[in-house]
Amino acid sequence: MLRIRFTHDDLTRVRIARAPDPLAETVLSLSLVQTRDVGGVALEGWRSRTRKRLRPELRVLFELATAAGATEAPEAFLHVGTGSLADSLEQTWSLPRQLWAADLSALEYLRPTAPRWVRELHRGDREWRGLVQRRLREYHAFAVAPYWSQLLAATHTERTGRAMAAVDTGLDGLLGTLHPDVRWESPVLSVPCPVDADLDLRGAGMLLVPTFFWPEPIVLTDNRGPDYPVVLHYPLARDLATYRTVWAAAAAASVEPDGALVALLGATRARTLRAVADPAGTAELARRIGTSAATASHHATVLRSAGLLTTERSGPGVRHALTPLGQALLDDRPTPPTPTTGTP
Repeated sequence: MLRIRFTHDDLTRVRIARAPDPLAETVLSLSLVQTRDVGGVALEGWRSRTRKRLRPELRVLFELATAAGATEAPEAFLHVGTGSLADSLEQTWSLPRQLWAADLSALEYLRPTAPRWVRELHRGDREWRGLVQRRLREYHAFAVAPYWSQLLAATHTERTGRAMAAVDTGLDGLLGTLHPDVRWESPVLSVPCPVDADLDLRGAGMLLVPTFFWPEPIVLTDNRGPDYPVVLHYPLARDLATYRTVWAAAAAASVEPDGALVALLGATRARTLRAVADPAGTAELARRIGTSAATASHHATVLRSAGLLTTERSGPGVRHALTPLGQALLDDRPTPPTPTTGTP
């Protein structure tokens, strides 16, 4: 058990991430696709669909992220937390050498028989870096990306619920309900861990990250130094209903958005409304819905005029977010029919 001790300053620096990190989700999902021992029936449909799409060339990724999952996960790929896979990869390669060195030391301790190329990757080998980047992008495209829009919507709902819990019951409500195996007895948060240890936050705080593709809590300390907050990945989905919501609404290119919403708003504006379930700037919004920034801005303007989203200045750019009316419209849309095969 890992006992994490909070000071008063730490308690004021607890944050909830706006969304899961696409790179961390991709790397963690690599472990899940290799084993049926984690996740159970909730992941079986996704696992079967994903395995059918795996080309032999992609199996090299299984040497990077093994079936052991979080126990042997390459931590350098779990730290970043950006809105896109490309941005997360870019920031990962830019992490300080001391973090990569610490990750390599952990690798050599936990996986003494790991392939040589994994060690070379940690030492900065550009050829292996390029190969891993290409393979991760290809795998992400069919294993994670089709579910991302609904995953973001589920995260938004989770984050809103946690914020309300904090308002109604304070940190006891926020930290005490993260996972059945996570216990909060102020000022100590106890998290399952292979070793028995204590960790003092010393004012750095904690970032809570809702995580879909791993069903157990993961604690990460930042090897860059004690001033960086501890990251706690906690499971976003803890029941079959949440999994079903994500699987059933897979945003595959061949699947039309919800019919009622499309009839009301049009296909592109329906996609825009769903994409803003997690607040975004115009460039990120354009990427999510597959249009130019000018087109995304136009659709955001129309939805804002209808009272479905807000746009606020954020530094040099803007930030689009759902209004309560926009959220209610999404929440009330009909649930898409669940496929009769391949879905849990």
